[in-house]
Amino acid sequence: MTSQCRTLRVKVDDQVGEVSALLDRPRGAFALLVLAHGAGADMRHRFMQATTEALTARKLAVLRYQFPYTEAGRKRPDPKPRLLATIRAAVAEGGRLARGLPLFAGGKSMGGRMTSTAAAQQALPGVHGLVFLGFPLHPIGRPGTERACHLRDVDGPMLLVQGTRDKLAEWSLLEQVHRRLGTRAQLYVVDDGDHSFAVRKTRGHDPDAVVPGIATAVEQWARAVLEG
Repeated sequence: MTSQCRTLRVKVDDQVGEVSALLDRPRGAFALLVLAHGAGADMRHRFMQATTEALTARKLAVLRYQFPYTEAGRKRPDPKPRLLATIRAAVAEGGRLARGLPLFAGGKSMGGRMTSTAAAQQALPGVHGLVFLGFPLHPIGRPGTERACHLRDVDGPMLLVQGTRDKLAEWSLLEQVHRRLGTRAQLYVVDDGDHSFAVRKTRGHDPDAVVPGIATAVEQWARAVLEG
């Protein structure tokens, strides 16, 4: 086996208690990514699983974890303070488990936005950069960039992985955000991808190539960040 998956428990705080986590660490890993799930999914969602498999195949270890509401089987996301506390606890656990590996953090949709919110408020210890897999720039049908304002307070490099058909990120607005962030942010475009990164065969796209392409982009970006 080139990768082993461990089931873990991460303590958030005395009030929340613990949440479940999964650590996939391939042999020869060069870094560890602490990866949060989106609002309507959990850490075992097929996208999270497929992305983890593709990343570990590229020697990037992945720590996935639950938020308290998904741990309890609820659909409604936790209040922001609880989400942020969970992210900080997961990053701290990632640092402990990494055993010397450099850390990155991020997530799918809400998980990525909350990770950057935490980092904007106070730097995440040991984290070299943030990865956003479909940044939810605004609610569907309500275009705006307010949700990205905090990104200017994030200290460190960022990777935006975004689909051009994402209804939660009008493309022209996403490009504006990217330009404002300047050289701190890199953009990987999933042509024709929606918020779930689904692409249309009728437009000549290969759905099976999307996740491997995303994983390669994350790997190459992470290596470049570490190389300085």
